Parts: sequence; C-alpha cells; structure tokens
Amino acid sequence: MPFSTLSDIQSRLNGGEITAVEVAQLYLDRIEAHNESLNAFVYMDRAHVIAQAEASDAYRAQHEPRLLEGLPIAVKDIFCTQDGPTRCCSSILEGFDAPYDAHVITRLKEAGAVLVGKTNMDEFAMGSSTETSAFGVCRNPWDVSRIPGGSSGGSASAVAAALTPAALGTDTGGSIRQPASLCGITGLKPTYGRVSRRGIIAFASSLDQAGPMTRSVRDAAMLTEAMVGHDAGDATSVADAPIVSWLAACDKTDMKGLKIGKPKEYFVDGMDAGVRAEVEAALKQCEALGAEIVDISLPHTEYAVAAYYVIAPSEASANLSRYDGVRFGHRCDAPDDLLDMYTRSRDEGFGTEVKRRILTGAYALSSGYYDAYYLKAQKVRTLIQQDFMQAFEQVDIIATPTSPVTAFQVGEKTDDPLTMYLSDIFTLAVNLAGLPGLSQPCGMTAGLPVGLQWIAPAWREDLLLNAASAYESATAWSDLAPEAFAVKGDKV
Repeated sequence: MPFSTLSDIQSRLNGGEITAVEVAQLYLDRIEAHNESLNAFVYMDRAHVIAQAEASDAYRAQHEPRLLEGLPIAVKDIFCTQDGPTRCCSSILEGFDAPYDAHVITRLKEAGAVLVGKTNMDEFAMGSSTETSAFGVCRNPWDVSRIPGGSSGGSASAVAAALTPAALGTDTGGSIRQPASLCGITGLKPTYGRVSRRGIIAFASSLDQAGPMTRSVRDAAMLTEAMVGHDAGDATSVADAPIVSWLAACDKTDMKGLKIGKPKEYFVDGMDAGVRAEVEAALKQCEALGAEIVDISLPHTEYAVAAYYVIAPSEASANLSRYDGVRFGHRCDAPDDLLDMYTRSRDEGFGTEVKRRILTGAYALSSGYYDAYYLKAQKVRTLIQQDFMQAFEQVDIIATPTSPVTAFQVGEKTDDPLTMYLSDIFTLAVNLAGLPGLSQPCGMTAGLPVGLQWIAPAWREDLLLNAASAYESATAWSDLAPEAFAVKGDKV
C-alpha cells in the first residue's frame, strides 16, 4: 500500500477497507524508518497527525467524505502553519511559529486532508538541489549519494520513497518540476495567479506559485482542485480565473488531433544523452497515441537564465529585508547598537546562497544599475512571453525535457553556483511567462529517472492534464519505485 496513489487510498477509505488512522500510522512508521537516510522531513508531530486522522474518521462516520478526506499530505517548510514551526529551512527563522495558516493550508484542511509534517527544502527556496537547507542535505531515494533536486527536494524525495503519497511544493523557477523529474514523480506548477500565495514565505513575488507533487497525474489534479480558488487576501490571486474540470481532464487516453510543439532550443548539445533519448522516445509514444509533433522555436530561451537571475534576486532582496532581528526570528547576542543588530543577525541567520542572491538583487536595483539590469531583464521577460504566445498560435501544447541532466552527486556543484543555476535552464522560462507546466516520469537512464515537461497556454491546465494522462495511461513509468524503499508485495 505505501506506493499507492491518493486515488487508490481514497477508494479503499470510501469502501471501508481501511481507516484514516491506519493510513496515517502506516506513513508515520515509514517516515520514522526511512527519514534518517533521506532527511526529507524536518518536522513531524505523530500525536497531532493521529488526532487529525481520528477527526477525519469521525467526520466520515457522520457525513459524505470531502475531496481529500483522510488522505496524508506533506507540506514544504515554506507554507505557514499554525500547527508546528515554519522556518523555510533557514536559521534566521529559528523559533518562529506562524500565527495563521497559509490560504492553501486552510483549503487542504477544509477538504479533509491529514497534514503529516514539513519537508526539507533549499533555504528560502533558493537552490536546485536541497543542499542549502539549515537542516542539512536531502537525499534522492533512487540513489542516496545524489541530490533530489530543489528547492522542493524534501517533498519530491518523500513522495518518491512513499513516506507520503503526496506533498505540496512551490515553484519559482522550476522548484516543483525539476525535483519531480529527478525523483521520478509528477509535479504541477499552475498558472501564476491560480493559487493564492498568502501565507507562503515569499522568495520572488512575481514568480512564486504553489503546486502538488504526487505519484500520478490524477492525484496532481485532485490536489490542485483542493488548492485553487480566489483569495481576496492575495492581490495576485485572479478572481475570474477560467474554470478547469480537474479530474475530468484526466480521463484522456489518446492524443488524437493534439499538436505538440518541440522547441529546438530545448534539445541542445550539452544535455545528457540518456535524457535526450528518453524524451525523444516519449515523443514517439505521443505520435503513436495520435499526436502531431511540430518543430517550433522559442528564440529568446537562451536569455531566460540571465533574466531570471536578475529578476528573482531583485525581488528576493526586497522580500528578505524584513528579516532584521527586530520582530521575529533570529537575533544576534548583545548587539552594540541597532546597525550591529541588523548586520550580525542577518549575517548569522542567512546561508551563503541566500546572501549571494540578496547581494545580487540589491546591486541590480541600486542607483545607476536599475535600467541596465532589472529594467532590461523585465524587457527580456516580455520577449519570452511573446515567444510562447506566438508558439501557441501553431500548437496546442509544448513538450520538452524537464531537466538537461539526471540527479547529480551531493556536493558536485555546490562550489560552482553558475553551473548549479543551469540545472533549471528548461523550467525558468515557464515562470517568467506565468504559464502552467507539468513534469512526469518518462524513462530511466543509468538507473535514474528522466522527466518530460508539458507547457500549456495560461489557464489551460486541462491541456497539461489531457496530454500527461494520455501518456501515463500508455506507459508504466509512474508505477516505478526505488527498490531500496519498496515493501515486498507493493506495486513498484
């Protein structure tokens, strides 16, 4: 059962075969047995999880079950929760307990979910490997000497190893899709504005978006359906966002009439040969399902990394200015004066990568450099958005590799930040354009998972789910699980 999907567990709960308490106990036992080797969870309160499950069983006995009734969901440590600490895996938020739940957390609770704990992440979501966490490196269950991707690496690792059947992540430049690819699971980034950002600790406010990380496309749809909805408390939450029939969109089993764009800029020299071969094979499978593959161009893709690493650090430098040792979080000991308290608290509390991005952003926004860097990056962002708009005049959806490489060794890129930044080269443009994207497993190379990325026009998550469901129904990649964490008799 551990490697079951949310849908499978829901069926058994609804049929009375199992209880929410039994489900919760099973996953809690797996967390306690395996988390030491993965470091995927940074907080869990067993008694509180069981209490939630008991409340769910009591609700089910008296009412019709809600959308996520009794289903265990893990939460990235970037979502504010009243139950337990929220630290964004940073020392500067040591001892911080949020006074309210994030809007997304409220939605999950209203849907009957059982929240099982907080997952590891790169500090303030700044990283591609979950190596910058104040709680230590997270590991990939396919090979614990390798990284799980980032920044939502803890969520990806936990789902891949079946420490939880599903988890929440956030995606600023690929932080759901890239770790989903490297860990062999499904990850969905909705259109910007589809999901409320209120109560999600901000990294880059014009890019951040929350989404699900699951074992199947249908599970991603189910979890997203619970998360979406307008929030008047978030100015970027779109009130009249087009409606998607989330679960109905997952019923597609063929791709007849679908035009899939294959951008030449995403199939370049330098990407891992095994990754390219698996993605090319996936596109052949799409053709067999009735799709037409159309060669397209997204000409400004080569500037996406540069534009992103001006815009995101600039917004981060502003957002992280609130961590000053005054109101909450870490404060240095015995400061000489106010300036000393500010500087030492921030120096002691922030890690190297966060400091690097704050300094980069502050420089890009400084007098004399704003026009040369930040303003120019925003103009490039507009060109990237226009590339996608023109491409979607020719095709319905775009398919690319999610990551140019498979999971790399822990420590392999920590001393070379520019190489690390290139890990997200195929995902950044989606965030800059505000589009929805989905990664699903499409193969294995050298014993490691490969991800296929789908990109759709704004608000057309239904197209993502159509294509991904059809591909999933024709393949068995989503059924695979790392043998070291499998239980005899379970689906692997």
